[in-house]
Amino acid sequence: MDIFLIVLGIILIIAGLIGCVLPGLPGPLTAWLGLLVTTLAKVIPDDWSFIGVTFFIVLIITVLDYIIPAVGTKKFGGSKYGTIGAVIGVIAGFFVPIPGGIIVGAFAGAFVGELLKNNDTAQALKAAFGALIGFLVSTGMQLIVTLIFLGLYIKILKDNWDAITQLF
Repeated sequence: MDIFLIVLGIILIIAGLIGCVLPGLPGPLTAWLGLLVTTLAKVIPDDWSFIGVTFFIVLIITVLDYIIPAVGTKKFGGSKYGTIGAVIGVIAGFFVPIPGGIIVGAFAGAFVGELLKNNDTAQALKAAFGALIGFLVSTGMQLIVTLIFLGLYIKILKDNWDAITQLF
């Protein structure tokens, strides 16, 4: 069972990395599940504070993932309409089964929101570009956290390698 949990852990972390760039799979949360599953193996010592801290990081990253595109919209001169549109677009883009659905959603949502506010296409494009920049920053943040989780997984394996090799 321990070998299964360790292998499942790496599969979840790899899926988490993929989920950072593809819609429909929450990258950091999936990678965190990989860490959790790995620490459930009997050959890995329990460290619930580690699991708790990493889960807290996942919660922060998840919330920021929805907020940062809206902040980007605001920074590029978008109004409350553009900001709300960006948030709605990110959420809607999550359910659109196309590559980049969230990116398109953030951009389109901010654009439509700004057009509803003042019907100025140039300003709407500027705000939509801000939403796009915000989304890319958010995605980069998710990738960094997930790569750190991969590094932590490798460290866990390295620290417990002797016990793991005894399984074979």
